[in-house]
Amino acid sequence: MTTSITLQLLFWTSLIVLFYIYVGYPIVCWSRMRRDTVPLERDKSILDDDRKVSIVIVAHNEARTLPRKIHSLLQSNGAGRIREILIGSDGSTDGTRQVLEQIGDPRVRYCHFAERRGKPSVLNDVIPLCQSEFVLLADARQVFDPDCLQRLLAHFCDPTVGVVSGELVLRGDANQTAAAAGIGFYWRYEKFIRHCESRGRGVPGATGACYMLRKNLFQPIPASTILDDVAIPMQAVTRGYRCLFEPGALAFDEPSKSTRQESIRKRRTIAGAAQLVGLFPQWLIPWQNPLWFEYVSHKLLRLASPVFVALALATNLTLLAFPMYQVLMLAQSAFYVAAVVGWSYQATGRGSRLFGPPLMFVTLNLTTAAALWDALFARYRVTWQKTA
Repeated sequence: MTTSITLQLLFWTSLIVLFYIYVGYPIVCWSRMRRDTVPLERDKSILDDDRKVSIVIVAHNEARTLPRKIHSLLQSNGAGRIREILIGSDGSTDGTRQVLEQIGDPRVRYCHFAERRGKPSVLNDVIPLCQSEFVLLADARQVFDPDCLQRLLAHFCDPTVGVVSGELVLRGDANQTAAAAGIGFYWRYEKFIRHCESRGRGVPGATGACYMLRKNLFQPIPASTILDDVAIPMQAVTRGYRCLFEPGALAFDEPSKSTRQESIRKRRTIAGAAQLVGLFPQWLIPWQNPLWFEYVSHKLLRLASPVFVALALATNLTLLAFPMYQVLMLAQSAFYVAAVVGWSYQATGRGSRLFGPPLMFVTLNLTTAAALWDALFARYRVTWQKTA
């Protein structure tokens, strides 16, 4: 009898924790936003002054994508505010310099580093070279909305704001695969959480493809850092500044077409989240981290999700002698069958809005388990490897 009670306790604990991770925390964020909204001081008058922005893009062999990205920036509504675009070349060997010279704009500066060291090292070297008070960090691939820069900058009329993150929009199509449908669903869910956090105390991180910060808040990050878009904003947060999410500052990208592509990307991201615990252990101390609740609930508890998923399944199997747990086992089984169906849709190149989310959930937890293994044994590289 004691064993049965223990198993039931483990089962319900697992279910409650999983519910909190994926449903409870978003509800808490939403309710706190409704109750304790911090005003967003977006002042359009700031756009009438002469504030300039430096843009930093770290790239490795992006000669094909950089011209489109730079032209989109130079043709944006905020182009007049761009003092410089610094391209940090991380060991590029594809003629990036020649491509940039053809653009013919003196604001485009090429900062070449012969040895490929990874994005954090390049950021540490290039950001101090910026000549503007505000620095926009971007990737080479995504194209910005014409108003993106203006919308980010408008928040800095509030002196308590240190970082503002843009929104990454995944452009899908009617024939998207099951994996792409699941990824799109997950990204909308993730943006909802960030929006609620931003209207509350702040967001524990930014969108790596598009975020702006005050240059004087930048502190060099460890060269091995995978998630610079969490490390840099959180360093500003721990100094008493807010990190906000601006849903109108849009950067456009394409979703991964397969679960393999997304798993590689997500596995690296999750390993990076686990890595931060070792790099910045002080963030685990509530009185040293103003966003401790958000950081733990949003970033860290998800790392434990595979453990609770496995525990819920294993304990449920051992409790099948009880009718209620037979019903619960049927519910779990139906969910995993839906994920398998989603995988079969994916394998044949078909889309499914119904089976995409279960496929994404299962893939995410399998990827998280693999990422924790990577983080535990440092089986990752700081230099990003492109996949087809």
